[in-house]
Amino acid sequence: MDKKSNQLNTFGPLQELIEDPEVEEIWINSPSRVFVARGGQSQLTNLILTKDVVHDLIERLLIWGGRRLDVSTPFVDARLPDGSRLHVAIPEVTASEWAINIRKHLGKANNFEELINLGSINQEMAELISKAVDLGLNILVSGGTQAGKTTFLNALLGQISTNERVITIEEVFELKPNLPDWIALQTRTANLEGEGEISLRRLIKESLRMRPNRIIVGEVREAEALDLLVALNSGLPGMATLHANSVRGAINKLQLLPLLAGENISQKFITPTIASSIDLVIQCSLDNKGVRRVSEVAAISGRCEDSIIEIDSIFKWNSKSMIKGLGNLETLISKRNYIN
Repeated sequence: MDKKSNQLNTFGPLQELIEDPEVEEIWINSPSRVFVARGGQSQLTNLILTKDVVHDLIERLLIWGGRRLDVSTPFVDARLPDGSRLHVAIPEVTASEWAINIRKHLGKANNFEELINLGSINQEMAELISKAVDLGLNILVSGGTQAGKTTFLNALLGQISTNERVITIEEVFELKPNLPDWIALQTRTANLEGEGEISLRRLIKESLRMRPNRIIVGEVREAEALDLLVALNSGLPGMATLHANSVRGAINKLQLLPLLAGENISQKFITPTIASSIDLVIQCSLDNKGVRRVSEVAAISGRCEDSIIEIDSIFKWNSKSMIKGLGNLETLISKRNYIN
């Protein structure tokens, strides 16, 4: 049986949508309501399924991804054969139907040149960010859902020197750097006995024992923010993504997430650690027309007062064009040289 036939057996009635290069995401609210996203816009398809077809499809996809779904584990994240990401939620978490999302890995922009051609960044921004990567500055990519954070992070990885040893840490494998010395780590859920879970916090700690030149965390959601900050504060360069609606929102959120690690973690420790650890924040956005772009690039100067961390905007989108702010890369270079 050829590769296409194997995929047809895997994706079944969704095969045509999987093969459509314009479809970015597929989600099933019920067997009769199957939606897709094209160009950042959602559309209801005319595809009608049955419960049995949906359940059979998900069971086959989960077998390939090595994940499980049952009453004790009503949520699941898994990677699919084509690199897409699957998320499923079942009753009683959902009201009555299985809620299914398949986020395709389209790879429309794997490098800065392609991002420039798409209008996501301009040449001046690309040169500054590329230099920041070369200098080993710590970069946080923030944005809302489907704003292009992972795509941009993949493009950033393309700027890393081939001489570096890079460790990527993710919940589900999505990052694909073209580097000769690269190790990819993925979390693991607990088994039926509630044992064997491997968290992002554990992976970050283990990665530090693997002689990395740079660590990349696919997405920071919870207490692993503390472990990432500790690693970056030790002088190890890194990158990560974070859900936030603005650069200031990303920094504020990063100040809160480490508190989830325990009562002994104080804001007095977190705030100056963020100020000294994070160098550049890149805000990705998705507008109401489905256009994805970098809406702001900001430098973290290293200065803070009380719980407020100083942010210098370098580039900012003003709804019509990108304008250059007062921040500059020299400030970051001075900060990094001072820390080192």
